[in-house]
Amino acid sequence: MNVDPFPVLVPADCCRPLDEDGLTSEDAEATAALFKALGDPARVRIVNLLARNPESVCVCELTPTLGLSQPTVSHHLKKLVQAGLLQREQRGVWAFYSLDRDGLERAASVLDLKGAAI
Repeated sequence: MNVDPFPVLVPADCCRPLDEDGLTSEDAEATAALFKALGDPARVRIVNLLARNPESVCVCELTPTLGLSQPTVSHHLKKLVQAGLLQREQRGVWAFYSLDRDGLERAASVLDLKGAAI
């Protein structure tokens, strides 16, 4: 039995633009979870590093770049995968990560405030 060690919670799937009518408590919770996933500077750096790489990146490559221990980097990666912002691929003993383009587009739409009274 192959069990995914990082089940995707995907709050990015259900987030709605902040200027949309009828924002429910569930929508607000999902949106908050998305921002919480990006609320750590190391996670923002991880997204930045992956955005600049055309290929998937091994956790072993991120650790020295971030200057953090492997367990800490893995923890941050897990949170970003669960938020639906990254994809994880297991290759032997190493995990490789890349941006989830669909998840990032859904996340970006949360701040698309074209209908807002600004």
